[in-house]
Amino acid sequence: MKQFTSTCEQETRDIAKNFAKDLMAGSVVALIGDLGAGKTAFTKGVAEFFGVDSDVSSPTFTIVNEYSGEKTVYHFDAYRLENVETDDCDWLDDYFFGDGICLVEWAQNIESVLPDGYFKVEIKKDPSKGNDYREIFIEKTEK
Repeated sequence: MKQFTSTCEQETRDIAKNFAKDLMAGSVVALIGDLGAGKTAFTKGVAEFFGVDSDVSSPTFTIVNEYSGEKTVYHFDAYRLENVETDDCDWLDDYFFGDGICLVEWAQNIESVLPDGYFKVEIKKDPSKGNDYREIFIEKTEK
């Protein structure tokens, strides 16, 4: 597991850009963290690495946003999904096993349907160290 610290949104984006060098077609990134932790900021950094020049925003009401760049970036928000079963989410296979990069906010809500070998990115706030202080933990999982 790798651990990073960030004291502002730009640092979070820079950490994400550096991390994105390890991603390839079909990579799935599970983003976990409280509301306002920096999941969307992290996604922005990955999208920037792949040359996405459109505005990246959380797809809270649409579930998935698609961004075109050197690689297609799919940005999911699973906040509203609960108690999912594999049969309920077979539509995700087209994304998870496709040619793009998938980033899933609130991924813990659909952990049971994430593919083997996804990247887990957990972002934790620590208000005692400042409002913008974050610890970012990154690991590749094995299911």
